[in-house]
Amino acid sequence: MCASFPPVFLLTTSGCCCLECSGRCGEHRLLVDEVSLLGGCSCAENSLCALLDCSAMSAKSAISKEIFAPLDERMLGAVQVKRRTKKKIPFLATGGQGEYLTYICLSVTNKKPTQASITKVKQFEGSTSFVRRSQWMLEQLRQVNGIDPNRDSAEFDLLFENAFDQWVASTASEKCTFFQILHHTCQRYLTDRKPEFINCQSKLMGGNSILHSAADSVTSAVQKASQALNERGERLGRAEEKTEDMKNSAQQFAETAHKLAMKHKC
Repeated sequence: MCASFPPVFLLTTSGCCCLECSGRCGEHRLLVDEVSLLGGCSCAENSLCALLDCSAMSAKSAISKEIFAPLDERMLGAVQVKRRTKKKIPFLATGGQGEYLTYICLSVTNKKPTQASITKVKQFEGSTSFVRRSQWMLEQLRQVNGIDPNRDSAEFDLLFENAFDQWVASTASEKCTFFQILHHTCQRYLTDRKPEFINCQSKLMGGNSILHSAADSVTSAVQKASQALNERGERLGRAEEKTEDMKNSAQQFAETAHKLAMKHKC
């Protein structure tokens, strides 16, 4: 296992790998942000984006182990965020702990029946540990607002039964990934009242499009195979009928030939 923040990374067109572990460490493997690559960023900017993404992935792995694993929960996804509009909170309410990083995390319980929840996790400046702050059951989520359906945007809103937060993710691609996981989780685990997804690009709700495409391909292949079997069965049926007809004809011919032979013999 390599160090939690290795000093050197290798940036390639397919991703960023920790040199100390030769890319084998799962915490440091990632795909470079497609938006940054296609946006014409300089090599230095791409390297910086990759390093930040590696750091974020390492943080999310730590959150999963520290916050959710001890409670027998599995973290499905997380997004690093900042508030778009800061709340006025008295100094004493925060305990004067200074600056902090905020993560919105989606998790499910390992025990059945499965319960899904959204948790706000913070890491205060100068601390290596993470703190669980607020938590909502997924059933309490009423609306997910992607803000702009016409362009990539890092901004989004979450509306719960008793809370409303306006966030901006660290990157638009990180928001996109989180939305895909959130939408798929809502479809899978919520049966009655599902949250409304508004102002969202279609790709934000396409986290399981690959699965749908694979399922469609399998269904199509099964249908084609079934049709081929039916056609083969029909051909075999016709062949059997012809064979039976030929058998009957041969038997009739043999009987006729035998009668003629007996007649001439007499």
